[in-house]
Amino acid sequence: MNRYPVWKYVLIGIAMLFGLLYTAPNYFGESPALQVTSGKATVKVNSELSGKVEEALKRENLGFTGLSVDGVGDNTSVRVRFADTDTQFKAKLALEKDLNRDPADPTYIVTVNLAPNTPEWLRKIHALPMYLGLDLRGGVHFLMQVDTKAVLAKRMQGIQASVRATLRDKNVRHAGIDKVGDNIVVKFRDGATLQQAQDALTASSGDLAFATQAEGADQLLVVSLKPAALKATIENGVKQNISTLSKRVNELGVAEPIIQQQGPDRIVVQLPGVQDVARAKSIIGRTATLEVRMVDESVTPGTELNASIPFNSELFTQGKGVPVVLTRDVVVTGDYIASADATFDQNQRPAVGLEMNGDGGRKMREATRDRVGKKMAIVLFEKGKPEVLSVATIQSELGTRFQITGIGGADQAAELALLLRSGALSAPMEVIEERTIGPQLGVENIAKGKYSTMYGFLAIGIFMIIYYQLFGFFSVLALAVNLLLLMAILSVMQATLTLPGIAAIALALGMAIDANVLINERVREELRHGNTPQAAIAAGFDRAWATILDSNVTTLIVGLALWAFGSGPIRGFAVVHTLGILTSMFSAVFVSRGVVNLWYGRKKKLSSIAIGTVWTPGITDKK
Repeated sequence: MNRYPVWKYVLIGIAMLFGLLYTAPNYFGESPALQVTSGKATVKVNSELSGKVEEALKRENLGFTGLSVDGVGDNTSVRVRFADTDTQFKAKLALEKDLNRDPADPTYIVTVNLAPNTPEWLRKIHALPMYLGLDLRGGVHFLMQVDTKAVLAKRMQGIQASVRATLRDKNVRHAGIDKVGDNIVVKFRDGATLQQAQDALTASSGDLAFATQAEGADQLLVVSLKPAALKATIENGVKQNISTLSKRVNELGVAEPIIQQQGPDRIVVQLPGVQDVARAKSIIGRTATLEVRMVDESVTPGTELNASIPFNSELFTQGKGVPVVLTRDVVVTGDYIASADATFDQNQRPAVGLEMNGDGGRKMREATRDRVGKKMAIVLFEKGKPEVLSVATIQSELGTRFQITGIGGADQAAELALLLRSGALSAPMEVIEERTIGPQLGVENIAKGKYSTMYGFLAIGIFMIIYYQLFGFFSVLALAVNLLLLMAILSVMQATLTLPGIAAIALALGMAIDANVLINERVREELRHGNTPQAAIAAGFDRAWATILDSNVTTLIVGLALWAFGSGPIRGFAVVHTLGILTSMFSAVFVSRGVVNLWYGRKKKLSSIAIGTVWTPGITDKK
């Protein structure tokens, strides 16, 4: 009656082996470490660099416990482990001095962090420790404000250029196109031409709203964005910034960054484990957008910079070949860049080779086809400040690939390629909040979370064993398997564990033991009804299963809703909570019954079971 087939015990054994192997990396701890990465796109990290690092440390008599080359491709780095933080910081100063000839322009970046002590044989089977969140590991937190006005301004510049191109293609004559605030104002001499222009623009885009005004003898067509399109523009701008920041941080080797939207126009950036705050700020702050514009050769600004600048043009005074007047119409932006690499031009001068996507190549061909012999400028916007990188004469029609020249040295070319390769920001951002959480606080949080879970488990175990005797011991054993499986799954998923996650683990223990209480009480009830011990065990597990399933499914629905719609700490709680429900259902029913069957199922004549006092009114107590 109470016999498990061999395959079920094999499945339980595999589950426990899985839990032991993939939970183990979390107990090896971390060591103070240094991560050496390339500071320039033209400099690659390889085994040769690890030799230089080793020699530099030996010269300074700084001992280390491990040295390895980690990662692949552009994310390759040399990692050195140390026995204590004092040696770690001394080694950082020594390596920065030895590897970089110019401290102001470093070839290699030396970052302070922590490295897991997981043995190599566990890493080979992808058994890795869980990532720890900012509240457990320490690190830096930034809250960034996106300049939504700049997002809208850039969109309106694009609309202005589109309106001009549409009216030119449709051969509709106008008396001027100006950008006034968040609107594009097109001037016409008569109402018939205005209506013709409105019909053409309506057909070209469904996002535009139109209004007409009179200005003396002229008719004005005011073009603006519809409210839905305006909202979508701002939302897409923030999402593009999030995507760009993700690429930027990942390319510079920061592990497990948390980059997410907060509210309509703010972005939260968390870098757990980063101890070098200045370096983290540099990573976040160094972002760039690129614009290709045509030079307005109708104006030559003099040394006094007092030339009359046309309304649709803009004066630039910083960078190469300045002062220069450029049209406000943008040919292409960094959005169209497919790749950017540091290279050399035909005269072996440093340059950046750009490859545009299909739309970008088409726009470049259209813009340069009829402008051979005229000048074009590349403008870099970094931290909201424009800088003209180059002003060159168009020698022939440009397409998908072209070069930016006149940059300076090879290091500047490499740095610009790295910035552009990571993508374009839709709008500038400003850090409005900065928090640093020290690793010591994280250690305290881990200790408190560990002790609360451990003491809770101990209290539950003592109660269950006293109240349910041997069945209580079986329940505690199943609870331990549940905790083991939950930790293993989180480690395999490489989930980020936070304080809410630890709270969810504690809650999962309480819910898991609740299922065992239902089973034990159902077995007691069957004994009170006069069933034999073997029949009571079978009926108790079978009839408790429906109740356990109902209660867990309803809680699982809430957990999935929090997982789907929550963010930040709420989602972290939901992930652990949901997984805890699944593992508790497996351990409380499948594992628990397997242990009970293994202990009692082999006994043909079973007169009693150790499940505590079975209270039966009016009848002598049974055991």
